[in-house]
Amino acid sequence: MAAAPGPALAGVGATREVLALPGLSEDLLAPWEARRLAAIRLPARRDDVLASRLLLRLCVSRLTGRPPGDTELAQRCPDCGKLGHGRPYLPGHPGLGVSLSHADGVVAAAAGPGPTGVDVEPAVRRPASARTLRRLLTEAELRAAGPGDAGRLRAWVRFEALLKAGGQAPGVRVWSDARTGAVAAVATGAPAVVFSLRPPRAPRGPEEPRTSGDPPPHSP
Repeated sequence: MAAAPGPALAGVGATREVLALPGLSEDLLAPWEARRLAAIRLPARRDDVLASRLLLRLCVSRLTGRPPGDTELAQRCPDCGKLGHGRPYLPGHPGLGVSLSHADGVVAAAAGPGPTGVDVEPAVRRPASARTLRRLLTEAELRAAGPGDAGRLRAWVRFEALLKAGGQAPGVRVWSDARTGAVAAVATGAPAVVFSLRPPRAPRGPEEPRTSGDPPPHSP
């Protein structure tokens, strides 16, 4: 009997917190990623794109046990067949699906067995109209998302995550991240474990020894 696939992993964080994590830096990007990043003129958007790609490497690292720098990320467009854009994938891990998302200072990433998609939006963002969502979702899906703007936003991120997974992921999890003020969704073929990044702890001075009750320092 084949072993059951391991869990998927999805993370959400503020862009500034991801960029402050030790062990994650722009140096981890592939040359084609660095070229795309250099072409982005808006500094805030550039930071969001960078943070989402670094967070993806952190997710893959936690799943595989390999350092974040070992993650080789590629993208291929299903329409034109060209590399450098389209759905991301890992040439070194063909059975592992990956996805990333960024929006106005918050980022999300996910990795898991089989098709995987993730989406994130600030909770304060104005959602798609009910008319638009009715063209994309069933009435049952809209009811399940809940009423009002909050429900429509949850419906939207759910739709986007499933779309990024190619519509093939049987399970979708939607959650609110209180720390970043974001709403996120992950679509996977395996149970998803989600986490929210915490800012790195300030280094202790020599006069401040760590006590037994303190949590260990943060690490990727």
